[in-house]
Amino acid sequence: MRTQVGIVGAGPAGLVLSHLLHLQGVESIVIEARSRQHCEQRVRAGVLEQGTVDLLIEMGIGDRMREEGLVHDGVEIRFNGRGHRIDFKELTGRSITIYAQQEVVKDLIAARLKAGGQIFFEIADVSVHDFDSAAPRIRFYDNGEPQEISCDFIAGCDGFHGVCRPSIPANSLTVYERVFPFAWLGILAAAPPSSEELIYCYHERGFCLHSMRTPEITRLYLQCAPDEDLAQWPDERIWEELQRRLTTSGGERLTEGPILQKSITGMRSFVVEPMQCGRLYLAGDAAHIVPPTGAKGLNLAVADIRILAGALSEFYRIGNSHPLDRYSETCLKRVWLVQRFALWMTAMLHQFPGNDGFEEHRQLADLDYLTSSRAAAQTFAENYVGLPTT
Repeated sequence: MRTQVGIVGAGPAGLVLSHLLHLQGVESIVIEARSRQHCEQRVRAGVLEQGTVDLLIEMGIGDRMREEGLVHDGVEIRFNGRGHRIDFKELTGRSITIYAQQEVVKDLIAARLKAGGQIFFEIADVSVHDFDSAAPRIRFYDNGEPQEISCDFIAGCDGFHGVCRPSIPANSLTVYERVFPFAWLGILAAAPPSSEELIYCYHERGFCLHSMRTPEITRLYLQCAPDEDLAQWPDERIWEELQRRLTTSGGERLTEGPILQKSITGMRSFVVEPMQCGRLYLAGDAAHIVPPTGAKGLNLAVADIRILAGALSEFYRIGNSHPLDRYSETCLKRVWLVQRFALWMTAMLHQFPGNDGFEEHRQLADLDYLTSSRAAAQTFAENYVGLPTT
């Protein structure tokens, strides 16, 4: 097969890239190791920055998101049993939208297939070759048959555990990483959300987050040990712990319901530099991971893709390769700003093993300043609704 851009990975990054290129008249082929059903049903992030929402609408795939997504103009920061609202709309004029990642993926796959786009699901043994030349190739097996895509460029959108980043010589990359000594126990519950907006909660027993997916489905997280055994967390214990951490001094309690899904999410920060090697470009989780506290993973991936799609489009339109050459430099400026914000939120809201009373008082002072200073709240709001792409 022959195409202009070969894309490894059919997550949000790869699919957004493919559709943006299509709108610019650039051909692409997407390959994905998982099934279409898996991609469309895997429960992941659900908070979309204003810029991500605007881009999806510009791409012509925002109809269902606008109909079903939940627009939030603020979040609540809760500590010492009291809630404090940060008003995004008043502070920045912007908002966030709650719309699950798997729903974004469904919309993107439908749009690509409707436009005649090529997506190969359930492929095996992917490998990338000759990306240090002008004729890169992607090899894989489809239904047991060997296949090869020859292309001008390869986009590695295949996640943290994908093949693209490890295919780059180790001495060409610098890895920056921090693994946190805790994780999140996340649940989906068939219960109406107990608040109209997200609640970030600092508690002496550990961080807690109240979110939602729909008006009938609540998403909740508890800080836990990274090696936590889910078998030790029956539904009753989960609800007891959630109530303990999130109940306010005024007696406000969560609405409970059947737990539909449980999972443990590890916490890490990870950045690889540069995000390109020859004609292989890394995007999204293939290049960086942020702790989920700031709700930035999907949004950061989309920001990478906006830059990459624009650079590829300019190359094909007028032959200018300068934006492609600067892709990594351009992306990493925003990546590190987002890492800073996610790390700050994580450090402010979580209980770290070995923390003493000094650290506890520092965290509470940080929270008090955030919720009492307009300048601090505005800085938080600007980062949460999304920094400019460039």
